[in-house]
Amino acid sequence: MNSSLPLIKLQGIQKSFLTDELETRALDGVDLQIHSGEFLAVSGPSGCGKSSLLAILGLLDSPSAGSYALAGQSVEALDNRARALLRNRQIGFVFQAFNLISDLTVEDNVALPLSYRSEMSRAERRARVAEVLAQVDMGHRARHYPAQLSGGQQQRVAIARALVGKPSLILADEPTGNLDSRNADLVMQLLADVHAGGATLCMVTHDPRYAAAAQRTISLFDGRVVADMPTLGPTLTPMPTPAQPLAARQTAEQL
Repeated sequence: MNSSLPLIKLQGIQKSFLTDELETRALDGVDLQIHSGEFLAVSGPSGCGKSSLLAILGLLDSPSAGSYALAGQSVEALDNRARALLRNRQIGFVFQAFNLISDLTVEDNVALPLSYRSEMSRAERRARVAEVLAQVDMGHRARHYPAQLSGGQQQRVAIARALVGKPSLILADEPTGNLDSRNADLVMQLLADVHAGGATLCMVTHDPRYAAAAQRTISLFDGRVVADMPTLGPTLTPMPTPAQPLAARQTAEQL
Protein backbone atom coordinates (compact mmCIF):
# COMPACT_ATOMS: atom_id res chain seq x y z
CA MET A 1 0.00 0.00 0.00
CA ASN A 2 3.04 2.25 -0.12
CA SER A 3 2.88 5.39 -2.21
CA SER A 4 5.70 7.56 -3.51
CA LEU A 5 4.83 10.30 -1.00
CA PRO A 6 5.13 9.12 2.63
CA LEU A 7 2.28 9.81 5.02
CA ILE A 8 4.87 10.88 7.62
CA LYS A 9 8.28 12.35 6.96
CA LEU A 10 10.59 13.40 9.80
CA GLN A 11 13.96 14.98 9.08
CA GLY A 12 16.55 15.81 11.72
CA ILE A 13 14.02 15.83 14.56
CA GLN A 14 15.44 16.93 17.89
CA LYS A 15 13.69 17.38 21.22
CA SER A 16 15.49 18.92 24.18
CA PHE A 17 14.39 19.66 27.74
CA LEU A 18 16.04 22.02 30.22
CA THR A 19 16.05 20.86 33.84
CA ASP A 20 18.17 22.40 36.60
CA GLU A 21 20.20 24.22 33.94
CA LEU A 22 21.02 20.90 32.27
CA GLU A 23 19.92 20.06 28.75
CA THR A 24 18.45 16.61 28.15
CA ARG A 25 18.07 15.60 24.53
CA ALA A 26 15.18 13.15 24.26
CA LEU A 27 15.43 12.93 20.45
CA ASP A 28 18.69 13.50 18.61
CA GLY A 29 18.42 13.78 14.84
CA VAL A 30 15.60 11.35 14.04
CA ASP A 31 14.90 10.70 10.35
CA LEU A 32 11.82 8.60 9.70
CA GLN A 33 9.33 7.89 6.93
CA ILE A 34 6.05 6.01 7.31
CA HIS A 35 3.96 5.22 4.24
CA SER A 36 0.20 4.94 4.10
CA GLY A 37 -0.95 1.47 5.15
CA GLU A 38 2.20 0.55 7.08
CA PHE A 39 2.22 -1.05 10.54
CA LEU A 40 5.29 0.26 12.37
CA ALA A 41 6.45 -0.78 15.85
CA VAL A 42 8.73 1.46 17.93
CA SER A 43 10.85 -0.26 20.56
CA GLY A 44 13.72 0.54 22.88
CA PRO A 45 14.59 0.82 26.58
CA SER A 46 12.92 3.25 28.99
CA GLY A 47 14.11 6.79 28.43
CA CYS A 48 15.17 6.19 24.82
CA GLY A 49 12.73 8.75 23.37
CA LYS A 50 9.73 6.60 22.40
CA SER A 51 7.17 8.76 24.21
CA SER A 52 8.71 11.98 22.90
CA LEU A 53 8.58 10.63 19.35
CA LEU A 54 4.93 9.61 19.68
CA ALA A 55 3.99 12.99 21.18
CA ILE A 56 5.56 14.77 18.20
CA LEU A 57 3.93 12.42 15.68
CA GLY A 58 0.58 13.04 17.39
CA LEU A 59 1.01 16.85 17.36
CA LEU A 60 0.89 16.89 21.15
CA ASP A 61 4.37 18.39 21.26
CA SER A 62 6.68 20.26 18.90
CA PRO A 63 10.29 19.40 18.06
CA SER A 64 13.12 21.66 19.15
CA ALA A 65 14.58 21.36 15.65
CA GLY A 66 13.93 19.50 12.42
CA SER A 67 10.94 19.17 10.09
CA TYR A 68 7.75 17.11 10.18
CA ALA A 69 5.39 16.68 7.24
CA LEU A 70 2.05 14.85 7.66
CA ALA A 71 0.30 13.88 4.43
CA GLY A 72 2.53 16.36 2.62
CA GLN A 73 1.75 19.25 4.98
CA SER A 74 4.50 20.83 7.07
CA VAL A 75 3.21 20.93 10.65
CA GLU A 76 5.94 22.26 12.94
CA ALA A 77 5.03 25.91 12.32
CA LEU A 78 1.24 25.52 12.75
CA ASP A 79 -0.44 27.43 15.58
CA ASN A 80 -2.30 25.57 18.35
CA ARG A 81 -5.72 25.85 16.70
CA ALA A 82 -4.48 24.53 13.36
CA ARG A 83 -2.62 21.69 15.08
CA ALA A 84 -5.74 20.72 17.04
CA LEU A 85 -7.83 20.67 13.87
CA LEU A 86 -5.27 18.59 11.99
CA ARG A 87 -4.94 16.22 14.94
CA ASN A 88 -8.72 15.73 15.11
CA ARG A 89 -8.99 15.02 11.38
CA GLN A 90 -5.87 12.96 10.78
CA ILE A 91 -4.82 11.16 13.98
CA GLY A 92 -6.40 8.60 16.31
CA PHE A 93 -4.87 7.73 19.68
CA VAL A 94 -4.85 4.52 21.74
CA PHE A 95 -3.29 4.93 25.20
CA GLN A 96 -1.99 2.42 27.72
CA ALA A 97 -4.34 3.82 30.41
CA PHE A 98 -7.39 3.83 28.05
CA ASN A 99 -8.18 7.50 28.95
CA LEU A 100 -11.95 7.03 28.85
CA ILE A 101 -14.13 9.60 30.61
CA SER A 102 -15.75 7.83 33.55
CA ASP A 103 -19.08 9.70 33.60
CA LEU A 104 -19.73 9.22 29.87
CA THR A 105 -21.21 6.07 28.35
CA VAL A 106 -19.26 3.95 25.89
CA GLU A 107 -21.04 5.49 22.91
CA ASP A 108 -20.49 9.03 24.21
CA ASN A 109 -16.78 8.35 24.78
CA VAL A 110 -16.43 7.05 21.24
CA ALA A 111 -18.36 10.01 19.82
CA LEU A 112 -16.06 12.62 21.38
CA PRO A 113 -13.75 13.12 18.36
CA LEU A 114 -16.81 13.77 16.19
CA SER A 115 -18.13 16.53 18.46
CA TYR A 116 -15.72 18.95 16.75
CA ARG A 117 -17.04 18.20 13.27
CA SER A 118 -19.85 20.64 12.63
CA GLU A 119 -20.41 19.29 9.12
CA MET A 120 -21.70 15.97 10.53
CA SER A 121 -25.32 15.66 11.59
CA ARG A 122 -26.25 13.96 14.84
CA ALA A 123 -27.62 11.01 12.89
CA GLU A 124 -24.35 10.66 10.98
CA ARG A 125 -22.37 10.70 14.21
CA ARG A 126 -24.57 8.06 15.83
CA ALA A 127 -24.31 5.85 12.74
CA ARG A 128 -20.52 6.14 12.68
CA VAL A 129 -20.26 5.36 16.41
CA ALA A 130 -22.46 2.29 15.98
CA GLU A 131 -20.30 1.17 13.05
CA VAL A 132 -16.99 1.27 14.92
CA LEU A 133 -18.46 -0.26 18.09
CA ALA A 134 -19.66 -3.17 15.97
CA GLN A 135 -16.18 -3.37 14.42
CA VAL A 136 -14.62 -3.95 17.87
CA ASP A 137 -17.57 -6.14 19.03
CA MET A 138 -18.69 -3.67 21.71
CA GLY A 139 -22.05 -2.55 20.30
CA HIS A 140 -23.88 -4.43 23.06
CA ARG A 141 -22.02 -2.33 25.65
CA ALA A 142 -22.87 1.06 24.11
CA ARG A 143 -24.91 2.26 27.11
CA HIS A 144 -22.48 1.01 29.74
CA TYR A 145 -19.94 3.16 31.59
CA PRO A 146 -16.18 2.47 31.70
CA ALA A 147 -16.31 1.24 35.31
CA GLN A 148 -18.69 -1.51 34.18
CA LEU A 149 -16.16 -2.88 31.69
CA SER A 150 -13.07 -5.06 31.99
CA GLY A 151 -9.69 -3.62 31.08
CA GLY A 152 -9.75 -5.39 27.73
CA GLN A 153 -13.22 -4.08 26.97
CA GLN A 154 -12.13 -0.55 27.84
CA GLN A 155 -9.21 -0.83 25.44
CA ARG A 156 -11.54 -2.02 22.69
CA VAL A 157 -13.69 1.06 23.30
CA ALA A 158 -10.53 3.20 23.14
CA ILE A 159 -9.67 1.64 19.78
CA ALA A 160 -13.19 2.40 18.53
CA ARG A 161 -12.71 6.02 19.63
CA ALA A 162 -9.44 6.15 17.68
CA LEU A 163 -11.16 4.80 14.56
CA VAL A 164 -14.38 6.81 14.63
CA GLY A 165 -13.01 9.86 12.81
CA LYS A 166 -11.45 7.75 10.03
CA PRO A 167 -7.95 9.13 10.69
CA SER A 168 -5.05 8.62 8.31
CA LEU A 169 -2.80 7.59 11.22
CA ILE A 170 -3.40 5.62 14.43
CA LEU A 171 -0.86 6.01 17.27
CA ALA A 172 -0.88 3.31 19.96
CA ASP A 173 1.21 3.89 23.10
CA GLU A 174 1.80 0.56 24.87
CA PRO A 175 -1.80 -0.52 24.12
CA THR A 176 -1.35 -3.84 25.96
CA GLY A 177 0.60 -2.46 28.93
CA ASN A 178 -2.32 -2.61 31.41
CA LEU A 179 -3.69 -5.98 30.27
CA ASP A 180 -3.03 -9.61 31.15
CA SER A 181 -1.48 -11.77 28.46
CA ARG A 182 -4.73 -13.26 27.14
CA ASN A 183 -6.47 -9.89 26.80
CA ALA A 184 -3.28 -8.35 25.42
CA ASP A 185 -3.20 -10.97 22.67
CA LEU A 186 -6.82 -10.22 21.76
CA VAL A 187 -6.21 -6.47 21.64
CA MET A 188 -3.15 -7.01 19.47
CA GLN A 189 -5.18 -9.17 17.11
CA LEU A 190 -7.79 -6.43 16.90
CA LEU A 191 -5.08 -3.89 16.01
CA ALA A 192 -3.73 -6.29 13.39
CA ASP A 193 -7.24 -6.60 11.95
CA VAL A 194 -7.56 -2.78 11.89
CA HIS A 195 -4.29 -2.57 9.98
CA ALA A 196 -5.41 -5.30 7.58
CA GLY A 197 -8.42 -3.10 6.85
CA GLY A 198 -6.10 -0.40 5.51
CA ALA A 199 -5.18 1.68 8.56
CA THR A 200 -1.71 3.14 9.08
CA LEU A 201 -0.55 2.15 12.56
CA CYS A 202 2.43 3.26 14.66
CA MET A 203 2.73 1.40 17.96
CA VAL A 204 5.13 1.79 20.88
CA THR A 205 5.72 -1.50 22.69
CA HIS A 206 8.23 -3.12 25.03
CA ASP A 207 7.09 -6.62 24.05
CA PRO A 208 9.21 -8.12 21.23
CA ARG A 209 6.45 -10.59 20.32
CA TYR A 210 3.98 -7.78 19.69
CA ALA A 211 6.62 -5.76 17.84
CA ALA A 212 7.06 -8.78 15.57
CA ALA A 213 3.38 -8.54 14.63
CA ALA A 214 4.14 -5.27 12.81
CA GLN A 215 5.53 -5.04 9.30
CA ARG A 216 8.53 -3.01 10.39
CA THR A 217 10.29 -2.13 13.63
CA ILE A 218 12.49 0.81 14.52
CA SER A 219 14.63 0.71 17.65
CA LEU A 220 15.54 3.85 19.57
CA PHE A 221 18.51 4.33 21.88
CA ASP A 222 19.48 7.64 23.49
CA GLY A 223 17.12 9.50 21.19
CA ARG A 224 18.48 8.04 17.95
CA VAL A 225 17.15 5.42 15.53
CA VAL A 226 19.68 2.61 15.81
CA ALA A 227 17.81 -0.01 13.77
CA ASP A 228 15.08 0.01 11.13
CA MET A 229 14.12 -3.38 9.77
CA PRO A 230 11.21 -5.43 8.45
CA THR A 231 9.59 -7.94 10.79
CA LEU A 232 7.84 -11.24 10.25
CA GLY A 233 4.43 -9.60 10.00
CA PRO A 234 1.17 -10.58 11.76
CA THR A 235 1.48 -13.84 13.71
CA LEU A 236 -1.64 -13.76 15.90
CA THR A 237 -4.85 -15.80 15.66
CA PRO A 238 -7.87 -14.02 14.10
CA MET A 239 -10.50 -12.61 16.47
CA PRO A 240 -13.74 -14.60 16.87
CA THR A 241 -16.67 -13.25 14.84
CA PRO A 242 -20.44 -13.52 15.41
CA ALA A 243 -20.56 -16.34 12.84
CA GLN A 244 -18.24 -18.53 14.94
CA PRO A 245 -19.41 -21.05 17.57
CA LEU A 246 -20.69 -19.65 20.86
CA ALA A 247 -17.74 -20.98 22.86
CA ALA A 248 -15.30 -19.04 20.69
CA ARG A 249 -17.42 -15.88 20.99
CA GLN A 250 -17.57 -16.23 24.78
CA THR A 251 -13.77 -16.26 24.90
CA ALA A 252 -13.68 -12.92 23.09
CA GLU A 253 -16.62 -11.62 25.16
CA GLN A 254 -14.50 -11.87 28.32
CA LEU A 255 -12.07 -9.32 26.82
